[in-house]
Amino acid sequence: MKLKSLLLATLALSPLAQANMDIMTHHAYARATPPNAATSAVFAEIMNRSENDRVIVSASTEAAGKVELHDVIKEGDVMKMRQIESITVPANGKVELKPGSLHIMLFDLTQPLVEGEAIDVQITFANGQKQTFNAPIKKVMSGMKHHH
Repeated sequence: MKLKSLLLATLALSPLAQANMDIMTHHAYARATPPNAATSAVFAEIMNRSENDRVIVSASTEAAGKVELHDVIKEGDVMKMRQIESITVPANGKVELKPGSLHIMLFDLTQPLVEGEAIDVQITFANGQKQTFNAPIKKVMSGMKHHH
């Protein structure tokens, strides 16, 4: 029993465990989809309590066949979504993944995302560390307005 306690204490104090505690996700959610939709998106506030910038380089979830990091840019009067290589979470700061801005894009959904359910999303950092957070599925209005 003492060995188990010692092992748990050692793991809790390890640099990897400490790094996990430095990144926190708040207000995460995935956008609910109609029955035949093939795409959705995940949004969250990601806080970094460490002294170093943390760089997200990829994300994954069992709910989608393909996952990409995305941003929305304005070209003239047109808003365009584009894939990006990474999302930096500044040292002692936060980044907001929100509609019409940075987000995690889900493609080839394995099933419709139903309001009231939730999915797990794993983000991978440039240093190889991975962290999983739970994203409740919510029905929300589109963050991107279409002007004609």
